[in-house]
Amino acid sequence: MYFLERVMAVPRLPEKLSRLEELSKNLWWSWNYHAQQMFKYIDPEMWYQEKRSPVRLLRRVRQTRLYELAEDKEFIKMYENTVKEFDKYMGGKDTWMEREHPDRKEQCIAYFCAEYGFHESFPIYSGGLGILAGDHLKTASDMGLNFVAVGLLYRNGYFEQRIDESGWQQNIYHSYEFEDFPVVPALDKAGDEVFVNIDFPGRKVWAKIWKAEIGRTSLYLLDTDIPQNEPEDRKITGTLYGGDRETRIQQEILLGIGGVRALRMLGYSPNAWHMNEGHAAFLSLERIRELVQKNSIEFSTASMIVKSGNVFTTHTPVPAGNDTFTLDMIDKYFRDFWSKMHADRDEFLNLGIEKPQGSGQHFSMTVLALRLSALANGVSKLHGRVSRNLWNHIYPDLPAVEVPITHVTNGVHIWTWLNPNLVELLDKYLPEGWHERVYEPEIWEGIDKIPESEIWELHMSLKSRARGFLQGRLKRQRMRLGETIEDLLEVEEALPEDVLTIGFARRFATYKRATLIFKDINRLKSIIANSERPVQFVFAGKAHPADDPGKELIRKLYEISRTPEFKSRVIIVENYDMNIARHLVSGVDIWLNTPRRPHEASGTSGEKAGMNGVLNFSVLDGWWVEGFNGEN
Repeated sequence: MYFLERVMAVPRLPEKLSRLEELSKNLWWSWNYHAQQMFKYIDPEMWYQEKRSPVRLLRRVRQTRLYELAEDKEFIKMYENTVKEFDKYMGGKDTWMEREHPDRKEQCIAYFCAEYGFHESFPIYSGGLGILAGDHLKTASDMGLNFVAVGLLYRNGYFEQRIDESGWQQNIYHSYEFEDFPVVPALDKAGDEVFVNIDFPGRKVWAKIWKAEIGRTSLYLLDTDIPQNEPEDRKITGTLYGGDRETRIQQEILLGIGGVRALRMLGYSPNAWHMNEGHAAFLSLERIRELVQKNSIEFSTASMIVKSGNVFTTHTPVPAGNDTFTLDMIDKYFRDFWSKMHADRDEFLNLGIEKPQGSGQHFSMTVLALRLSALANGVSKLHGRVSRNLWNHIYPDLPAVEVPITHVTNGVHIWTWLNPNLVELLDKYLPEGWHERVYEPEIWEGIDKIPESEIWELHMSLKSRARGFLQGRLKRQRMRLGETIEDLLEVEEALPEDVLTIGFARRFATYKRATLIFKDINRLKSIIANSERPVQFVFAGKAHPADDPGKELIRKLYEISRTPEFKSRVIIVENYDMNIARHLVSGVDIWLNTPRRPHEASGTSGEKAGMNGVLNFSVLDGWWVEGFNGEN
C-alpha cells in the first residue's frame, strides 16, 4: 500500500529580510498601507493572485526573487521603514488605555465570537457580525486594551459566491490549508502544542488551538480537523454556519465551553467575558462548572458570580434570528453536564428556556446569555429599544423601558476602511499626530480647511479606480459564463465616471429590500434614461446558503440587469467580500440602504462610506437614526 503526502517547498528568507515572516503573520499589515505596499512590491502579479495575502505570497514567491530583493535598495528601505513602524506600534506605551485608565490596564477582557473578518484572504467571516468583530479586535489593539479573543478555525471557511447564467447563486466551498493563513499553533510554556477536549455523547472531541496576532491583540481559534477525532467530529469546524442543528450545537459547545478551557490552559484569567451574539453563550455554563467543582461554590451563587463578569451584545432584532435548540437536543448534549454544576435538569433548563410553561418550549442561546450577563446591549439606540420590547417577556415584572438591555452603537475601524489616498489628503490639513487622536472631535475641525476642488478631484480619482476594479471583476464573471464578445465589450463601457453612481452592497436578506428601488420600474427607467442627469447602480452581496428568498432577490436583480433598458445602468458583481467593499465605499457617489424598519440592528457600511466622503441615503433605521441628527 502506498500513501501520497502533499509536500510544498517553501522559499527561505535571506537574513536581511528575516522579519518578513513575522510581519506576514501579524494582521497589523491588514490596516497598514505601507506594509501592504511593501508586500506588493515583492511580486505585484502574485500579490493579486494570492488575494493580497502576505503569507501565501511568501510561501510561493521564487527563491531567486527573494535574493534579488535582499540587494534591492528601494525594497530594503521599504522593509526597514515597515519594521520600524511595526516595532513602534507594538511597543507603543502612549495608548488610550494607558492615558485614560492606567489603573485598569492589567484587567483582561475575553471576547468570544463565531466569526471574524480581518481581510478577504482570511475567510472565516460571513458578513456584518464578523466584520464588526474584526474591527473590534483591531481597535482594541490600537487603544492598548488587555484583550484576548476566541473563535473557531473553519477548514472550508464561508462560501465563495458564483452567479450562474440564470442569476441563481451557487455556493462554492474550498478546503483551505491553514499554513496559508496568518495563524500558528498555540504553545504552552513548555513549547508544546495545546489541545482541549470536550465530552460529547459517548465520546471525547479534541480541538487544536491556533493563534492569530492582530496587532497587540491575540485571537485563539479552535480546530477539530485533527487525527485525534473521528471523521464526523473532524467536520465540526468544517464550515462557518454550515450543517444542520446538530452541527450548530456542536460548534457552539466548542466555542463556549472549549473556548473557556482553551484560555485556562493558556494561562488567562479574564476579568470580563464578552459574548458577541448568542453563539458563545455556553461559556457561562463552563464558568459555573469551574466555580462549583474547583471552588465548592453552590450552583445559585456560582451563577451570580459568573453573571457579574459577563457582557452580552445582541445583534438580531427578529425572533427567528436567535439560535434555539430543542430540549431533546439539550438533554442529549448536557445530560451529564448539569450534575457537574450541582444543578438538576429544571434548574439547568430554566437558564435558557424562553417559555416557562406550555407547549413549544425550546432552549434559547439569547435567553441564556441575557440571564447570565450583568450588562447587555443592542447595537444602536433604536435596536436597544427594539430589544427591550422583544425580550420583555423574560422579564415579566418589568415594563419594557426598564428591561436591562442598553445600547452601544456599532462603529468601524478607521484604518481598515479609510482610503489611503484620503489619509494622504487629511495629512496635509489635519494637525500632526492626528492618527493617534482620531477619537477627539476637535481633530476633525481641520476638514473645513480642505478646498472643495481637492476633495472632488480625489473623489473622482477613487471613482475611476473603483470603476477599473469592478470592470475587471465583471469581465471575469462574464467570461466564466461563456458570454459573447459583444457582452464582454459592453463591460469596457460600463460604469462611466460622469454618471451618478449609487452603491448597494450587503447581505441579501429579504428585510434589507435590495429590489425596493425597482418597485416602480417605469419611473426608474425614466430616471436612468435621463440624458441630462443619468444614474447607474452597482449591487453586490451574498444570500445565506439556506436562504432561498434571499437568492431569489439576487436572481431578480440579475434578470433586471440583463434587460436592454438596464443593461448598462444596473450592475451586479458576484462574490462580495472585504475587497469589493473597500472599493465601493470609497468609489461610488451615494450609498443606498433600504431595510424594513426596525429590522436593521445597526448596519455599518454607511459609516464606511461616510468616512470616505460618500453620501449616505438610508431609511431611518439602525445607526442612521443617530447619524442623521442635524449636526453631522
